[in-house]
Amino acid sequence: MTTKQFRPPSVPLVTVDPYFSVWSSADHLYDDHTRHWTNKVHGMVGLAIIDGHARRFMGKTASQDESGFPEPEALAQTGLTVDPVTTQYTFQGEGIELQVQFTTPLLLDDLDLLSWPVTYVTFQAKSMDGKSHQLKIYFDVTSEWCVHSPDQQVAWKQHVIEDQLNVMSVGTVEQPVLQRVGDDTRIDWGYMVLAVPQSPRIRTIIHSMASREHYIRTSQLPAEDDPHQPRAVSDNMPVMAAEIDMGIIRDVPETRFLMLAYDDIHSIEYFHKPLDAYWRRNGLTFHEMLLLAADQYEEILQRCGSFNQELLAESEAAGGEKYRDILALTYRQAIAAHKLVADGSGDVLFFSKENFSNGCIATVDVSYPSIPLFLRYNPELIKGMMRPIFQYAKRLHWTFEFAPHDVGTYPKANGQVYGDNALENQMPIEECGNMLLMTAAVCKYEGSADFAREHWELLTKWAGYLLQNGLDPENQLCTDDFAGHLAHNANLSIKAILGIAAYAYMCEKLGLQEGASYLTAAETMAKEWVSMADAGDHYKLTFDSGPETWSMKYNLVWDHLLDFNLFPQEVAAKELQYYRNKQNRFGLPLDSRDTYTKSDWLVWCASMSSTQEEFESLITPLWDFMNQTIARVPLTDWYDTITTEQKNFQNRSVVGGFFIYLLISSHLKEK
Repeated sequence: MTTKQFRPPSVPLVTVDPYFSVWSSADHLYDDHTRHWTNKVHGMVGLAIIDGHARRFMGKTASQDESGFPEPEALAQTGLTVDPVTTQYTFQGEGIELQVQFTTPLLLDDLDLLSWPVTYVTFQAKSMDGKSHQLKIYFDVTSEWCVHSPDQQVAWKQHVIEDQLNVMSVGTVEQPVLQRVGDDTRIDWGYMVLAVPQSPRIRTIIHSMASREHYIRTSQLPAEDDPHQPRAVSDNMPVMAAEIDMGIIRDVPETRFLMLAYDDIHSIEYFHKPLDAYWRRNGLTFHEMLLLAADQYEEILQRCGSFNQELLAESEAAGGEKYRDILALTYRQAIAAHKLVADGSGDVLFFSKENFSNGCIATVDVSYPSIPLFLRYNPELIKGMMRPIFQYAKRLHWTFEFAPHDVGTYPKANGQVYGDNALENQMPIEECGNMLLMTAAVCKYEGSADFAREHWELLTKWAGYLLQNGLDPENQLCTDDFAGHLAHNANLSIKAILGIAAYAYMCEKLGLQEGASYLTAAETMAKEWVSMADAGDHYKLTFDSGPETWSMKYNLVWDHLLDFNLFPQEVAAKELQYYRNKQNRFGLPLDSRDTYTKSDWLVWCASMSSTQEEFESLITPLWDFMNQTIARVPLTDWYDTITTEQKNFQNRSVVGGFFIYLLISSHLKEK
């Protein structure tokens, strides 16, 4: 449960994948339209008719381009709780309390459930004044959810599944499945679905936005719109609406639910073949999945509630209340910036999208910062991130000796696109180190080296590359590519050294003798690094820069997490002491060149603290940023530590890196 004074920059509502992802960027759910993570309106409207009086609790009844009919008075929002897999709003007025809860069951130990494209919306109401009240809920979702732009034409239909579920769906007429590629994009194929349990007390229609005004005036739904007349979303926008008659509300809470779902038909193009969502791999149909979701509603919500409490308690015990708030807000973001599918062999593939970065799919240096969350709960998903890279690196199209950066632009995973594949635009040390460290981490946390054995030829090649080129990197990009090329990068050198140690570790686990020489090399390089980077009370940005330069040495955390212990403990201690003097109001800058930071790396550095007090002193400015930033978007990981200005990036999976301190805490308990 988030602390009362915490104001998320944007509140997760529907968080399934990079397309099916809708948030509230306002202080109150009724202050603005709900929005796709790309900021485009994906509208929902919620109205409560209490004893005949219409009160609005969600969204705006007019489109963002229209005005005219006055907005009904809001039912006052009195509470907001953001838990790891649920968001709950509380409203009060007219003698009742209404709770509206959005639950996306992203439970990492259940991959079928994790991949269901379903969010539950639960309404719970009770009387607050000792009197009984008549309550009806109006809820609608717009056809904006299934188009890239509102000039696209949509068609709609409504039907009943096995006398159990009333299902409304809307989708584009054109249905260009997997054709659109890019970053600032929205899905324009498949079907947006609103499903409600069959009941004489629930009515549904597909109509235009005018149905809202009609309902506010009459407390009745209008007649069904003509389903045989497709039209553009911008033309009298079609909406799917449900009226839930809650009946007489008394002191005992009344509860109802509905489901928002998306049938994307095919999810990813993988080396020119369409792949389906993971839950479809054994032939389950979309309607069968919806029925399962409805049948298991109570059990799933109970499991979600238990998981919320477990993660909240563990994170608070590890890092304090503010760390708990940070993890509660970012858990869904980290997962829903991916799509989970299965390949032809049934193996897990877990594709990230570089949201508001460049739209790349399965980017190695986006996977790398995200893995602490998945190491904590299910390393199979990290293997799912890495398999496309291994698969691509084996192909003739990849001619470099180092690891690739990506396998395409979302949702097409057909081969790397980054830097136009020009050598000078690549990240050789970065990606080799990342792949070796991620593989070693999977082996450690799974207790098996089988995954390394499967890809040993490539891992050996990349370890050799680091051995030759890693200690003093030539002029090149690293994951912080927005800062430009950098030669003699001290932090990148740490990654190379630890990547070599990771290879030695995997050799040992596989019983291979050659690991000893790699370990010796890594130990020697670590000693050289200390001398080359030394700047007295800290370590330099680059080996050839002056002592006034510095940088976050976030890669160093793996020396501890993987128990290599190559670097003296005083290296991290000295750096952390120096960082505390370099913090700005909203966090520690990335390095001495600018005032912006990367929040994932900030938490990685903080996690090397020797005490919880030191950890909290470094992450409190991040909590303050989240609480006060003017960037009302799904959390950005790149911002200015003085102004809170968003530099770019939002809703990215890298916030999975925030879970590193929780991972370290659980790792220490196991020792």
